[in-house]
Amino acid sequence: MSGPVRASRELGKAPVSVSFEFFPPKTEEMERTLWASIDRLAPLCPNFVSVTYGAGGSTRERTHSTVARIVKETALAPAAHLTCVAATRAEIDEVVRSYADAGVKHIVALRGDPTTGVGTKYEPHPGGYAYAADLVAGIKKLGDFEVSVSAYPERHPESPDADADIDVLARKVDAGANRAITQFFFDNDVYFRYLDKVRARGIDIPIVPGILPVTNFKQAARFAAATGASVPDWFAARFEGLDDDPETRKLIAAAVAAEQVMDLVDRGATDIHFYTLNRADLVYAVCHLLGLRAQAAAAPATAA
Repeated sequence: MSGPVRASRELGKAPVSVSFEFFPPKTEEMERTLWASIDRLAPLCPNFVSVTYGAGGSTRERTHSTVARIVKETALAPAAHLTCVAATRAEIDEVVRSYADAGVKHIVALRGDPTTGVGTKYEPHPGGYAYAADLVAGIKKLGDFEVSVSAYPERHPESPDADADIDVLARKVDAGANRAITQFFFDNDVYFRYLDKVRARGIDIPIVPGILPVTNFKQAARFAAATGASVPDWFAARFEGLDDDPETRKLIAAAVAAEQVMDLVDRGATDIHFYTLNRADLVYAVCHLLGLRAQAAAAPATAA
């Protein structure tokens, strides 16, 4: 006898909600790649799309122009990243107001990496928002914004322990955060153990799993080392021997990403956030497996 139908195989059920992260382009070629990816993914009607913010606000203008173009030319709901780094409260408040003027209603509020580089000591700007919880509170005072924050299933690299890390999340929630998006992880058990701890602390906002589809394993391993995310041996083994075999690597990447996301859905996840790295094909394929289908109404509008 067959058992109950897995959630990822149920038909006639509302598909999982998804969101996508992009980063602002540095060159004309990267600009074309970004907008080709947005064009490809927009018809899937994501809950929102976020645009990252460089260390020390280094991409501030490019972030703002990308977000403003998304508002103007697409039916997507953009979420602009914003950090506390290297700016006064007045400067950050002005950025928030400029987003409001551009029609942006959702901000991803982050402390940000030290201007001296990842791994060095963070020093709050003397006239700025010190930490993410302070930034969340400041944004909420400036308008009716939806605010997302970060969460770390494997602990932020600067946190002394997991409990202290959850204390930080609790302060962000108390300041008004509506949602947390996790750092990427490759072992789903890590996410669900973290979720249990967060719920045990009385934190009830959505904790959306952040997924990094891996097309370049060496690059992903570097990202993981910088952010404190672990790379399980069994995960690394799936990409062994494929450095010079891009076609097989693409197939393995699709299989691995699909396996992780389907397992999340089968275990109760209802929202997935994809770190796209401005590449659409793999993310689009996984979303198709989740039951999402293109809707013409969400395609980019033709510029006048």
